[in-house]
Amino acid sequence: VQLVESGGGLVQPGGSLTLSCAASGFTFSDYAMSWYRQAPGKGRELVARITNAGGSTNYADSVKGRFTISRDNAKNTVYLQMNSLKPEDTAVYYCLRAGPNRGYWGQGTQVTVSS
Repeated sequence: VQLVESGGGLVQPGGSLTLSCAASGFTFSDYAMSWYRQAPGKGRELVARITNAGGSTNYADSVKGRFTISRDNAKNTVYLQMNSLKPEDTAVYYCLRAGPNRGYWGQGTQVTVSS
C-alpha cells in the first residue's frame, strides 16, 4: 500500500489549495478514505472522510462549508479542495486508508496559511 500526497504549499489567508492523494497497492474503490492534519504541537485530527463509492462525506466542524473531499476511483486518487483558508488551517495534511487490520498513512504535505 502506498499513499502519496501532493498539492501543499504557502497560501495567503482567504486563498485556496487542492490536495491530492494518489493511492496504489490495493483496490482503491473498496475503501473509505480520510484526510487528517497535524498542526505544530498538536495531535493529528480528522478533517474529512469519504466512503468508498463517494456517496457519503463527513467533515470536522472547523472546516465545514470551506473544504470539500472527493475521489476519482478511476484514477485511484482522493482530493481535498480547501477554500477560504485561515492561518489556523496551517498543518501537515495526511491521507489515511483505514482497516481492516491496520491503517496506512501517506508521508504528508505541508500547508501554510500566512500573509
